[in-house]
Amino acid sequence: MAMQLPSSGGRRGRGGARAPMSEINVTPFVDVMLVLLIIFMVTAPLLVSGVPVELPETNARPLEQDNDPVQISINSDGFVFVQDEQVADNDLPALLAQIRGNGNNQPQVTLRADRGLDYGRVMQVMGELNRAGLSKVSLVTTSSSGAP
Repeated sequence: MAMQLPSSGGRRGRGGARAPMSEINVTPFVDVMLVLLIIFMVTAPLLVSGVPVELPETNARPLEQDNDPVQISINSDGFVFVQDEQVADNDLPALLAQIRGNGNNQPQVTLRADRGLDYGRVMQVMGELNRAGLSKVSLVTTSSSGAP
């Protein structure tokens, strides 16, 4: 195999000029791309985290659910019902702890509250849900067309 080496000796002039390099050096390009990849890998999770807010949508279709959620309702008088059975305020924490259970799979909870209720009453029930460890809570509303 023959190889042409640049001449190290001799005179430099018009006849001794080096030939242009015909290969592209990709090492700086690869270095820059790896740095950008690392930057994006570090910053992408930071963009996702923030204040977890579920914004309401008026024309959304219902979500498909595998199992029946636990329904908690608060009527216009402020009485709490779990699955259509009235529950006293003192018994609510124990019942919610029983619903939560010991497993890792949390049940889905839907909270329905009368629109004329005081905001504080709804927050009391949501606080009890939080204290019981139930974090999968959906607030039920009606659509703009009037259908539930």
